[in-house]
Amino acid sequence: MKTQTLSMRFPNGLAKAVTLSYDDGIMEDFPLIEIMKQHGLRGTFNINSALLKEEDVPMDTMGLWKRMSLKQAQALYAQDGIEVAVHGLTHEDLPTLPMSQVNYQVLRDRENLEAQFGGIIRGMAYPYGTFSDAVVEALRASGIVYSRTVISSENFGIPTDWLRWSPTCHHKNPRLNELTACFLEKQHTSREKPWLFYLWGHSAEFERDHNWEIIEQFAKTVGGREDIWYATNMEIYKYVEACRAMIMSLDMKRFYNPTATTLYFDLNGKDYTIAPGQTLVIE
Repeated sequence: MKTQTLSMRFPNGLAKAVTLSYDDGIMEDFPLIEIMKQHGLRGTFNINSALLKEEDVPMDTMGLWKRMSLKQAQALYAQDGIEVAVHGLTHEDLPTLPMSQVNYQVLRDRENLEAQFGGIIRGMAYPYGTFSDAVVEALRASGIVYSRTVISSENFGIPTDWLRWSPTCHHKNPRLNELTACFLEKQHTSREKPWLFYLWGHSAEFERDHNWEIIEQFAKTVGGREDIWYATNMEIYKYVEACRAMIMSLDMKRFYNPTATTLYFDLNGKDYTIAPGQTLVIE
């Protein structure tokens, strides 16, 4: 049997994707999301629902790590290209808690966020970035399908374990510019696996450290490009899992798409598209 090389492609046949993830629901998310919108970036904001304020918080409190009100959060995160995800009800260090409290922190936060923002929320970022095997299993039982760690991979790989999802890097990583340049400039060959650049942090850090130029430059550099798919964390998860659900014959001449998503892939250096429910026969 002839050796075949199959590589997933992102929507519209793209080989590169970018996603962002920022934590805590703090006031600096307002200017951060404005920067993202200006450059077409999409991302996920991880919220501790019990820590949202009852009254609106003045904009001039930025730099003090102030959490916004529920009303402010509902208006800000309702914008296109923004996903809301779980971050623990009150931002506790989950591995240090009894399992009953781990379950409470995750499930109650998810329940609150679904009621507050609508939809079905299945994504998460670990508070403090801490987790254990037991915590991972608790998330799985709670219907959480991905959770971001704070362990920088410094690469552009697609996760094999979504509940231990390592981002590319934090925005203060000293290699950020080097990694960005590599991601954008390196020639991507037709048979290579797709690349994902995942940036994370806390927006209040930009105000505290007086370095908004970091995210402004990153957004300007990677944003608005025709060769990149910009997506939320959940959009990445759902698309990759749809691709992994594709069924194929042993000789890789017949492909069936059992999902509701149009899928794209490269086979032996040639691009293919397969519609939902379609069987594709390659001669």
